[in-house]
Amino acid sequence: MNRHLPSAAFAPSRRGFLIAATASGLLFSFAGAGPASAGGGYEPTLWYAIDRDGTVTVHVVRAEMGQHVGTATARILADELEADWDKVRIDHVDSDPKWGLMVTGGSWSIWQNFPLMSQAGAAGRIALIDEGARLMGVDPAACMARNSVVSGAGKSITYGEIVARGELKRSFTAQELAKMPIKPVAERRLIGKQTAARDIPGKTNGKAVYGLDAKVTGMVYARPKLPPTRNDSVVVAIDDSAAKAVPGYIESRALEDPSGTVTGWVMVYAKSFVAATRAVDLVKVTWKAGSSAQVSESDLQAHAMALIADRKAGSMVVDDPGVDAAFAGATKTLEATYTTASALHFQMEPINALAFEKDGVFEIHTGNQWQSLVLPWLAKALGRPETSIVMRTYLLGGGFGRRLNGDYAVGAALASKAIGGKPVKMVCTRADDCRFDSFRSPSVQTVRMAFGEGGRVTAMEHSACAGWPTEVMASFFMPKGMNGVPYDPFAISGANHWYSVGAQRVRAISNDLANRSFRPGWLRSVGPGWTNWAVESFMDEAAHAAGQDPVAFRLALLDAAGRNSGAADGPSAVGGARRQAGVLNRLARAVDWGKPLPANTGLGVATTFGQERDMPTWTACAARVRVDPASGKVKVEKLTLVVDAGTIVDPGGARAQVEGASLWGMSLALFEGTEFANGQVKDTNLGAYTPLRMADVPEMEIVFVDSAEVPVGLGEPATTVVGPAIGNAIFAASGARVRHLPIRPKAVLEALKART
Repeated sequence: MNRHLPSAAFAPSRRGFLIAATASGLLFSFAGAGPASAGGGYEPTLWYAIDRDGTVTVHVVRAEMGQHVGTATARILADELEADWDKVRIDHVDSDPKWGLMVTGGSWSIWQNFPLMSQAGAAGRIALIDEGARLMGVDPAACMARNSVVSGAGKSITYGEIVARGELKRSFTAQELAKMPIKPVAERRLIGKQTAARDIPGKTNGKAVYGLDAKVTGMVYARPKLPPTRNDSVVVAIDDSAAKAVPGYIESRALEDPSGTVTGWVMVYAKSFVAATRAVDLVKVTWKAGSSAQVSESDLQAHAMALIADRKAGSMVVDDPGVDAAFAGATKTLEATYTTASALHFQMEPINALAFEKDGVFEIHTGNQWQSLVLPWLAKALGRPETSIVMRTYLLGGGFGRRLNGDYAVGAALASKAIGGKPVKMVCTRADDCRFDSFRSPSVQTVRMAFGEGGRVTAMEHSACAGWPTEVMASFFMPKGMNGVPYDPFAISGANHWYSVGAQRVRAISNDLANRSFRPGWLRSVGPGWTNWAVESFMDEAAHAAGQDPVAFRLALLDAAGRNSGAADGPSAVGGARRQAGVLNRLARAVDWGKPLPANTGLGVATTFGQERDMPTWTACAARVRVDPASGKVKVEKLTLVVDAGTIVDPGGARAQVEGASLWGMSLALFEGTEFANGQVKDTNLGAYTPLRMADVPEMEIVFVDSAEVPVGLGEPATTVVGPAIGNAIFAASGARVRHLPIRPKAVLEALKART
């Protein structure tokens, strides 16, 4: 896999993240060769094995949470291997140092897997052709592989026969794999072709096994009694006298956690989950609450505003010369502040884990997105080396970034340790899950633009303040900004956009009060979930302030000049802003931009490159909405998206990803949002927290740009464009400008009044 270091002027790349992770010991395995053969089969590389019957088993380190990552990964490898797809199997592996960095998030999976799995498949194909030719007595140069058969000179032999009869001993170094020739696009037979995802049948017939389904003989159940604050609460006393009347109740214990992950937890044990749940309500715990017990959403936002006002606060992620001079000499300036509320993950499967010690190994059975991050926490909590801990892999009933933070595994492990390593199945209720969620921090952003003669944009400044998940949970990767101050790249990505705006400044500010009050989390799309809300809403405002059409205004700034050419951002960014302009142009044609619409109906656009500049997924969205001027209610009638994600590996999976991301973005824009109140989130169930309902789903049109470029990520980018597209459409329909997510009818009514 090619690596490069990004320009210091921009947020570190995903590759930069891997480099930093490597330096911290969280190594991603690029090594190619495992044992040449094992169990009578052949393992050309670490990533797959071929049995004597020709079955190809692909080892997948990514978590399966509905995105069909196993199918896409296996298709990449099988295409280069020239394997019979019907003989390909998928193995989602348990944690093991040999796999290197195990993480599923950031829209990384296919982008990272494509070169790795392509090279691994090509290596196996070459080895099989060579050995097949030897067995047939044919010159390898006269042979070819297709559908798990090597043929040449009128003879043929199957992969299974080659493994069973041959002497396959060839292995490949990482250097050899990196130089492995990949077949031309025209010769691909699986990549880009429709297929049924391998995980769907099990999910529909009930055979799929999720973390919640994990069980072993002799296990007991447990549910936590959660403290009044996420951090620093201390158990003073436990009174379980009333709980003893619950049939099946066993006991309650305060957990001692050296890792500081589940401070203040009291674990309630019982013979069944029902009994544990009933007992929790009867157990009385006295806590000394942590310092955040009185902190609320308004405090977090006020603190963020004060930090932004301090011009010396934060890290300068981009800081071009001439920003201040451009504003001082501007003929016109524009400034706006945008905010977002706290938002929960609310995945369908509440957090859970089964933990026990067996034969000197502590096993954690659970669905998780970032095993490499959680294992050190478990080691510290349990007081044992990581090598004696294993995380068993299960399907995830939704992740969305919640299971990147595997804090719940620590609670289960400590619950088991507290009773001598016996099996404990820890399950949280929906309310527990919400209270313990590492939710998306509320955010505040201020954006400024300077205009010169003729309305030319001469400078832009963007300051963003929120709780930083990477600072709290993965501080090993805190790069320094241009002023030497560390920052969380995942909390500011998206702000370093591809528009040519003259002198540019991007300032990332950590909301230290948020970091102390709860555990900020990575929620699907992370930083761009708020940064693109500000960037694209502001671009719309700037266009109107300049008296220009919003699409034409953006296109003029997407000129691919200078650093926005993509040349310095790696092979995935080829074309740079030209490709972002391409999806916007195509979108405008698809929606007949400029065509008159009925009264109170508007069309708004937004565009993005996704998360990181070195793996851009060029995406443009148009939202057509109708605004009821009497109630302020917004009805989204249609969402149209154009996406350039390079090579599309699995068309069906890709479409599902974009559809899901779009609807998630719409849900966050209009429906989802909670408040942090007195040290806890206000909403803990779906009665009060109301995601998008089926009746609200609009008509959708999704267009993928045909491309042979490097495949990039699709799990998140569409999430980030829908909100600003809706906000801009509301303005187009009514003249009301909203600057807070989620957009409630009350806010629309207030904006309508402010308009006049």
